[in-house]
Amino acid sequence: MTIHTAPIPPRGPSWQHAEAEEYDAFVRQYSTWRQWHLLHCREQFVRHYPDLQSWFHIPLIERVGCLYGETRSNPSYPISFRARQYLYFLAFHGYIRFDWEWLIAAGSLGIWGQFDRAGIQVDLEPFIQLGMRLQYSKTSITHMLQWSISRIFLHTGDFHVEHIGESDLAEFTEAIHRFGERPDIALFYGSAAQYRKQAKTYLAFLYRLHVILYHRGQIAKEPVLAQPRRVYYPLRKPRMEAVLARYLTARRLTDRPSTVKNFDLALRRFIRWIEQAHPTIETFAEVTREHVLQFAEEFEAMVNPRTKRPPGAGSKLIMLGRLAVFFRDVACWGWEDAPLHPLLQGRDLPRRPKSIPRYIPDDELTRLMTAIRALECPYQKAALLIARWSGARRGEIQRLDVDCLDRYPDGTYRLRIPAGKTKKERVIPLNEEAALAIRLLHQERQGERSFRDELTGVMTRYLFVRHGKRLSCYYLFDAPLRKACQAIGLVAESGKPLVSAHRFRHTVGTQLAERGAKLHTIMKILGHDSAQMSVIYAQISDQAVLQDYRAVLGPEAIVAGPAAEHIRYGEFTPSELAWLQANYFKTELELGRCLRLPQEGPCECELYLTCAKFVTTPAYAPRLRRRRRIEQELVEDALAHGWQREVERHQCTLRRLEQLLADLGEPLDGPEATDLNEVSGM
Repeated sequence: MTIHTAPIPPRGPSWQHAEAEEYDAFVRQYSTWRQWHLLHCREQFVRHYPDLQSWFHIPLIERVGCLYGETRSNPSYPISFRARQYLYFLAFHGYIRFDWEWLIAAGSLGIWGQFDRAGIQVDLEPFIQLGMRLQYSKTSITHMLQWSISRIFLHTGDFHVEHIGESDLAEFTEAIHRFGERPDIALFYGSAAQYRKQAKTYLAFLYRLHVILYHRGQIAKEPVLAQPRRVYYPLRKPRMEAVLARYLTARRLTDRPSTVKNFDLALRRFIRWIEQAHPTIETFAEVTREHVLQFAEEFEAMVNPRTKRPPGAGSKLIMLGRLAVFFRDVACWGWEDAPLHPLLQGRDLPRRPKSIPRYIPDDELTRLMTAIRALECPYQKAALLIARWSGARRGEIQRLDVDCLDRYPDGTYRLRIPAGKTKKERVIPLNEEAALAIRLLHQERQGERSFRDELTGVMTRYLFVRHGKRLSCYYLFDAPLRKACQAIGLVAESGKPLVSAHRFRHTVGTQLAERGAKLHTIMKILGHDSAQMSVIYAQISDQAVLQDYRAVLGPEAIVAGPAAEHIRYGEFTPSELAWLQANYFKTELELGRCLRLPQEGPCECELYLTCAKFVTTPAYAPRLRRRRRIEQELVEDALAHGWQREVERHQCTLRRLEQLLADLGEPLDGPEATDLNEVSGM
C-alpha cells in the first residue's frame, strides 16, 4: 500500500501562527465569498490570540466555541468556532497539534475532504477491503476509519496511517474515559448520560480500527472492546482505600478481571457503610467481627445506588463470602492497617441452599429446539445446538477452536472442548446435528489472525469469530434464547426467559443418568472433577420415582407383609400419608420398606420381617430369594453342629420368606439378587 502525504516537519509543532500570505494561498481553492470569510475569521482570531499558545490555555468551552444546543450561526464563542478552518490548516502544516479534549468536545469535525486541499493523500482502500473481508459493510467501515483516523492525525501530527500504533489507540481510549469525568460535560453533550451513550459509539469505532490494524498485522496486541468506566464516588477513608487498592493489585495477578471487579464493588460498599455507621473507624484494623455481622444484618435493607433496588436473596451470601475472603487474605499476609486474624468463619456465612439440577422437560425441549433451529444467525444456532447436545459450559463453547471437530474410527463425530473451569481439555461424542452446524461455520471463516487464549496463553483460531472479533456469550446464548423463548411462550410474567443456556447442561446430565449412563461417563462428558459433582444427576428420575412409589402406595400395588392391609384399605390418615410420601426413600430396608410413623417412635427390634409396619413388593423378590437361600445354608450349618434352637430360628425365618413370596405371587425358584443394591425394575 502506498500513501502519499505532504512533508511532515521533522520537529515538533512551532505553536505559532502561519503567515497571512501562506494561508491566503491556501484559501484560493475556495470561491471568492468563501475566501473573504475564511480570511476574515483568521484575522479576528489572530487579533484576539496573537500568542497562539495562549489559546490552548483558555477554558475548553471557549476553545470549542459552539456548545450543546447552540446553532452554528449563533455560537457562544464565535471567534474560536469560526476559526476552525484556520486551525485545521495550522494542524495540516505542522504548526499545532490538537489535544484529545478538544477533539472529543468539538463534535463533528467534517475535515476528511480537506486533506486533499492540504496536499495530503490518504489511501484507505486497502483498509476498507480488509474490513469487507471481515464482513463489515463498506459504508460503516469507511465512516469508522474516517472518524477515528482524522482525529488521530490531528493529535499526533503524523498523517501516515501505517504509523498508527497501539499507544495512539490507548491514549484516545483513555481520553474518552477521562472526558466522561468532567463536571461540565453537560455543556458539550447535554448530560453525562448522553455522553456515556455517545462514548460507547466512540469506543466501538476505536475497537473496530484496532480489529482492522490487528488483522493487518500493524498492531500485535489483540483488540478488546472497552466500556465506559463506572464512576466511583471518592471514599472518605483514605487508609482503607489504600489497602483496597493494594489488595486489588494483588488479586489481578491471579484472578480474572470480573473477579477483581466484584471484590472492588463489595469492599467499596462495605467501606461506605463504615463511613455512615461508624465514622470514627479509619482502618480495617479497627473493624471487628461485630461490625461485619452488623453490616450483614443491615445489608438486605440497603438499596443499590445504581439499580435503586434492594439486593436479591443470594446477594447477602455472596457479599459476606467476598468479605470473608478479603479479611482472611490480608490477615494471612500480615498487612498493615489490617486485622490480625480473619473476622469471619464458615459458620458465620448463611448456608447455601442445595438444589437439584433444573433440566428442561421433554415437551418444552421439543418446542424450544424447533425455535432454535429457526434462528437466522448461524453462529447463534450452532452455539445453542452444541450446548444442547454436548452439555458444555457457555465459556467453553465460546472458546472452541476452528479445528475442534473430528471423528471416531466408526464415523461418529467427536468434539474437543478446551480447558475451562476445571483447567482440563476433554473429548466427547457429538450429535450429528451440532456437528453439521459447526461445519457450516467453517464456510463463514475468512482466515483471520489467531487470538491468544486467556486461559492457556496459546494462539488460537476461534470458531465463533465474526467481523474479525470474538462473539460474546451474550450474543451467542442470551439474546437468541430470549428470542426463542418468546416465540414459544416460555417466559415469566416479567418477560424474562424461563430457559438459560446452563439448563441444557443439566438436561444432558439428567438424560444420561435416566438412560443408564455410568457415573464415569457423566463425569467425562460434563467435565466434572469429582464423582460428587456428577452423582446428583444419577438420582432416580421422576418417572422411576413415580413407578416405585406406585408399586408400594398405588391403588393397584401388589404388596405383602403386616402393613399390607393398612395400604389396601386406606387406613393411613392424610397427615400420615403425607409423611410417608415425603420420607419414602428413607424407609427402604434390605427386603422391603418400614412404614413406621414418627409418633410410634423408633423400631425396637431388627426382626423387621415380623414387624407390623413391614411391607414389600415384587421388586424385592430377587432379594427375598437370595435371603431364603442364605437361611437354608444356615439351617444346614446349624444341623451339622447340632444347634437345634438355631435350626428352629432359621426355619421360622425361612417359612416367613416363603410366605412373603407366595403373597406376592412370586415363585420360590427364580432369579436372585447378586448384591444388596440390586432391585429388579429399578
